[in-house]
Amino acid sequence: MAGVDTKAMGALSSGHLATDLAQGSLPALLPYLVDKFDLSYTMAAALVLAATISSSLVQPAFGVWSDARGALWLLPAGVALSGIGMAATAIAPAYWVAVVCVLVAGLGVAAYHPEGSKFASYVSGSRRASGMAFFSVGGNVGFALGPILAAAFIHAFGLRGATLLAAPGLLVAGGLVRVRRYLAEFAPSRKDRAAVADLQQAERRGLTLLLVVVGLRSVAHMGLFTFIPLWEKSQGRSATYGTFVLGGFLIAGAIGTLCGGPLADRFGRRPVLRWSFVAATPLILVYVLAGGVVGLVAVVLAGAAVIGTFGVSLVMSQEYMPARVGMASGLSIGLAIGLGGVAAVTLGAVADAIDLRAALLGTAVGPALALAVSLLLPPAPVRRRVEPVPATL
Repeated sequence: MAGVDTKAMGALSSGHLATDLAQGSLPALLPYLVDKFDLSYTMAAALVLAATISSSLVQPAFGVWSDARGALWLLPAGVALSGIGMAATAIAPAYWVAVVCVLVAGLGVAAYHPEGSKFASYVSGSRRASGMAFFSVGGNVGFALGPILAAAFIHAFGLRGATLLAAPGLLVAGGLVRVRRYLAEFAPSRKDRAAVADLQQAERRGLTLLLVVVGLRSVAHMGLFTFIPLWEKSQGRSATYGTFVLGGFLIAGAIGTLCGGPLADRFGRRPVLRWSFVAATPLILVYVLAGGVVGLVAVVLAGAAVIGTFGVSLVMSQEYMPARVGMASGLSIGLAIGLGGVAAVTLGAVADAIDLRAALLGTAVGPALALAVSLLLPPAPVRRRVEPVPATL
């Protein structure tokens, strides 16, 4: 991966992994919290919405802060807070306390992502899609490991065992503190950022359309993320089995992300994005309608299609707004994906009013609409390279 500083990217990707591991553990906790607090599907989905609101909808604000002032300290702080908040969710004595804990964990996620994405762009050199894929796959692996690790802790120690979810975040936060000065060396100066702003105008129409695409994609992502364990349990299988199916969906997403970045560098961002949507909708339908081994294979492949272009869309958002990389990242990761959390609650209401099958079928609508909107995406402005210079902490 020529052009990517592996030491810096390794640190950033590890932070992404630990942060999303905490957030990704929530679906594994849901079946146990449903039993503990006697929750409806809508109330269970509301926990996902709470995580999404705090982790996603406030990310653009952190992105604005990152662009204006720089805030490398958000990297270790965000990682640590996400793990502590999700660990506390497992021992919450009441439903409303669990909601508060999930909100706190989400704030940690929101703090990490814009700053982490911005520096991932800085350290990627000329191969931005490949570099961003490496950064993104850390989050994908974290999401995949989160439910598996949470299930293992709960199986071994009961629900209180999920408090161990705080450990990875605290360990990685310590590592990020140690490499903070090294990362700061990759940040361009204010003068260079101003030059980029003068020479490269933001493609606002493109960014707006891209955010719609990402929001529609997140209907499938967050819907399946929320309901796969509950669906498998409703089919007579164990909560642990549902967690492992979700893990397969998320691991395939990580593999798809690693493939999507180099493909986008070679064939272009927009074609790779569009073909992922062509594949996603039929795969989701096969999972729900066929079931069995065929359905299992389909949902794993759906993970690669739905999640695999995460890094590609993140790079596109930064290229559409080259002088506001942090804000673009916050919008792409946060605001647009936050719509998926709203969709998850809506789908939860559908599951309560009709059934869970109808809600899962509804997740297939997102990629189909995203494909239509993606056909309208314009090319990104030509990017002028800015040489990195030392920056202050």
